Amino acid sequence: MLVYGIDFTSAPKRSKPITVAVCQPRPGKLHLHQLLRIRDLRGFERSLAEPGPWVAAMDFPFGLPRKLIEELRWPDDWSGYTGHVASLTRSEFQDLIQLDMAMRPKGQKELRRQTDKIAGALSPMKLHYVPLAKMYFEGARRLYNSQLNLLPCRPTADDRVVLEGYPGLAARQLIGRRSYKITGRRKQEQARHDARVEIVRALTGSTAEARYGFHVDIGSYVTEELVDDSMGDLLDAVLCATQAAWALSRKDTGYGIPATCDPLEGWIVDPATHAG
Repeated sequence: MLVYGIDFTSAPKRSKPITVAVCQPRPGKLHLHQLLRIRDLRGFERSLAEPGPWVAAMDFPFGLPRKLIEELRWPDDWSGYTGHVASLTRSEFQDLIQLDMAMRPKGQKELRRQTDKIAGALSPMKLHYVPLAKMYFEGARRLYNSQLNLLPCRPTADDRVVLEGYPGLAARQLIGRRSYKITGRRKQEQARHDARVEIVRALTGSTAEARYGFHVDIGSYVTEELVDDSMGDLLDAVLCATQAAWALSRKDTGYGIPATCDPLEGWIVDPATHAG
């Protein structure tokens, strides 16, 4: 069984690829086997076709808020409305989101899902700065076109299980609300470098064991690579893999997804959201 953590971007390229942590679960630990970089969406599609069994956590919203779906009068199930989204161009989808937001009062422009509120995540309607709506558009349509076992949105009998991860949540559980990424500006670069060091230290030690039930086995060379990645994308992939492995350890009880979740919206897997 392989465990994948995938840090997704809606427009991958050489300087900003999709990053993948390839891991193997072992007693008491998660072994980080390899870090991969995918530089286009076709490469991402090929990765979805890899034979199983495997489980993956991917860092993009799998669904949209129920209230938005109802207001747009889209089908009342994930496959129905995501299939409709897949028939749109990116511009058409963005125009619909912007039109909906324009009709909302100030302070209520960007709706959030139940899981976003619990996880402290941004709205999947967000088009700028962190363009989660674009990530949903490009990512969810490709999941829709696959046969993958997509939980909780579209369960199938496939032995390749796909879950929604959120590395920012995992990082907060490990080191608190310290920023660990450089996003264009170079201010506080040393502090963010130090935060990445602390995340790796937490993942490989007792902090992760207490939170996730295992530690991550990371080699010294890979540790340096994770810490030196100022964008934090490689580290985000490892954090997603940690969430995927935690969910796998709860396979018999629904991969850590509460029975009360809304499958139309999707769910972020993590001990913090399971408790919620």
